[in-house]
Amino acid sequence: QVQLVESGGGLVQPGGSLRLSCAASGSIFTIYCTRWYRQAPGKERELVAAIMSSGGSTNYPDSVKGRFTISRDNAKNTVYLQMNSLEPEDTAVYSCNADLIPNRGDSRSNYWGQGTQVTVSS
Repeated sequence: QVQLVESGGGLVQPGGSLRLSCAASGSIFTIYCTRWYRQAPGKERELVAAIMSSGGSTNYPDSVKGRFTISRDNAKNTVYLQMNSLEPEDTAVYSCNADLIPNRGDSRSNYWGQGTQVTVSS
């Protein structure tokens, strides 16, 4: 069915930028909310961004507000996370998550990607 694959992670210096991508493979009939989470070593998974299907409504926690921007291209079944002014505290595995209907007649389901590593260090 549907797979979510993240890309764009890597090693950057403090103050640098990265853009993460989450591409969905397989058919997508209807897409709802899509989110980015992160999990640092020894910490719980944290929601860092969310966007509705229309792209008109977004949500960020205070820790990333003003630095991170989530966007989507429904024609490409892809969601992006632009990360600017990165700090060492942003180091984590970033995963995308989506509520969607893969095929006509299916019920809404939740999907996770495998994650991509972001490391912010000098």
